[in-house]
Amino acid sequence: MNNSNNTNPKNTDWSLRVDGKVALVTGAAGGLGYSFSRCLLEAGATVIVSGRRREALESLKGEFPEYADRIHVVTMDVTDEGSVADAFETMADDIATPDVVVSNAGVATSKKALDLTGSDWDRVIDTNLKGCWLVGTEAARRLSAASRGGTIIMISSILGHRVAGNVAPYAAAKAGVEQLTRALALEWARYGIRVNTLAPGYIETDLNREFFASEPGQKMIRRIPQRRLGQADDLSGPLLLLASGLSQYMTGSTLVVDGGHLQSSL
Repeated sequence: MNNSNNTNPKNTDWSLRVDGKVALVTGAAGGLGYSFSRCLLEAGATVIVSGRRREALESLKGEFPEYADRIHVVTMDVTDEGSVADAFETMADDIATPDVVVSNAGVATSKKALDLTGSDWDRVIDTNLKGCWLVGTEAARRLSAASRGGTIIMISSILGHRVAGNVAPYAAAKAGVEQLTRALALEWARYGIRVNTLAPGYIETDLNREFFASEPGQKMIRRIPQRRLGQADDLSGPLLLLASGLSQYMTGSTLVVDGGHLQSSL
């Protein structure tokens, strides 16, 4: 249906650029958070890297001297409501309220369900699911109060769609992130705030490289239709699609980037 209030496509920047955007990346000190931060910097955003360990964040910042004027460090514990509110207040005072939020902070545990303790469960659910809710709602509260739109990108996993052994709380949290994305997208569309999920498959990192070099790891790779692990850069295009104006009519969506893994037979 044609609507005079719709954005005129002729005014859209049809590029995977985020120039002028302020992006927050949680869990930025390593792994995918590091890669997401670099990607957004290279695409023109001012990037706020956050996490609990300031020393690690400052070290990350030091790796990008060419972007020294566009990278900032803010400490935040995504499981603590007060810490999240304080971090956003610091951002608003010293930098800006971010209009791109990448909720990436996450932890996992490898235990059989019968061996899990309550603290094991709480640690994984609080970081992976509650953290997305606390960060997302604080961002949305501030953006809506300022009559500004924005985009929130939750990082899920193919384990939010299928399961594996010894990761029950992680799989439950990631499935929760997917449903949380849909619920928040429904509520916040009226404010011009889009909420989408990026769901990676198995991505090679320093933490899993040794396992995937082993025979059990190689067997797992053979179950991926593309017969390879993903690399961090395989997520860059999908991330920038969700962060940029190219996805202006997407909200409540999940982009799965897994080499076809979810399509493999049981």
